[in-house]
Amino acid sequence: MNFQDKNVLVTGASRGIGKHIAEAFAIEGANVLLNASRESDHFTATLEEFNKAGYSCAGYACDVSDPAAVKGMLAFAAEKFGVVDILVNNAGITRDMLLMKMTEDEWDSVLNINLKGVFNCTKACIRPMMKKKWGRIINISSIVGLIGNPGQANYAASKAGMIGFSKSVAKEVGKKGITSNVVAPGFIESDMTASLSDELKAKYLESIPVNRFGQAADVAKAVLFLAGEDSSFISGQVLNVDGGMVM
Repeated sequence: MNFQDKNVLVTGASRGIGKHIAEAFAIEGANVLLNASRESDHFTATLEEFNKAGYSCAGYACDVSDPAAVKGMLAFAAEKFGVVDILVNNAGITRDMLLMKMTEDEWDSVLNINLKGVFNCTKACIRPMMKKKWGRIINISSIVGLIGNPGQANYAASKAGMIGFSKSVAKEVGKKGITSNVVAPGFIESDMTASLSDELKAKYLESIPVNRFGQAADVAKAVLFLAGEDSSFISGQVLNVDGGMVM
């Protein structure tokens, strides 16, 4: 794939899946704007690593649930690279708790980042894409948004909402050369999953037909496919990257 001269915004890109997605685009020649919720050691280290590798990239820290902050980020992107051609909404958080004990703040914080953030970033990018008559919107959901999970009512609601949002956007902007799709990762090895017990990991592994856990690179490859010209007739779809865990 060649994304030379394409401008890409990846939210939640300081580490994990977001970092791998951003690097995959950079390797293919894209100009990449990495977003993180705040300046951090992880974010600084990632930007230094990308700059050292010679990638065309920049970083911008802001809360994607804040419309004004997102507007500032898009202004920065336009000044740095130009119109965002490819938007990858990856920013997300968890605040796991059984529903009976879940606080309003635990609900609101997850919905604000995971779902309102997608709304804010997509709305900010969509008009310039429409004027250009080309664009790719790829939202990183989760299989939890399809099947639910105990203790994650807030997270599941946000990820399921992302799917409905993506399908609606696909119908609104398809005639303008813009596609809107969802990638739903399954069990992907990350800092978040590293804290799980060996017993729980073994239980998850039993439910994955390909008999391995996913890697962030597996998700990045799916995102690049949906961003490229080979997928121009694919829109409003959910691509599970889960080793067959959900069928």
